[in-house]
Amino acid sequence: QVQLVESGGGLVQAGGSLRLSCAASVSIFRLNTMGWYRQAPGKQRELVATLRSGGSTNYADSVKGRFTISRDNAKNTVYLQMNSLKPEDTAVYYCKADRDSLGYWGQGTQVTVSS
Repeated sequence: QVQLVESGGGLVQAGGSLRLSCAASVSIFRLNTMGWYRQAPGKQRELVATLRSGGSTNYADSVKGRFTISRDNAKNTVYLQMNSLKPEDTAVYYCKADRDSLGYWGQGTQVTVSS
């Protein structure tokens, strides 16, 4: 079992920045992939960014060049640095971890970008 706890969401003006954190209950070395997803009201949950154990990353086209996923192995934490935020980035952001063909989700953190 893997527990994930997100933090760092909030209200920010367009053009601002936020950093989300996702703390895992196990060593992130034991996780195949960690990622961030988001779900806006009335929309399906979508991938934002992923980070594989080997270090490779993947980003949604809508956030490329603005968001950066990274990790701190000592803290078992994955981050999502979000810059140049837009109102369309408003959503609940979820952290996900994959291990042994199982996926684990955090509870989500709200990000609201005002215009």
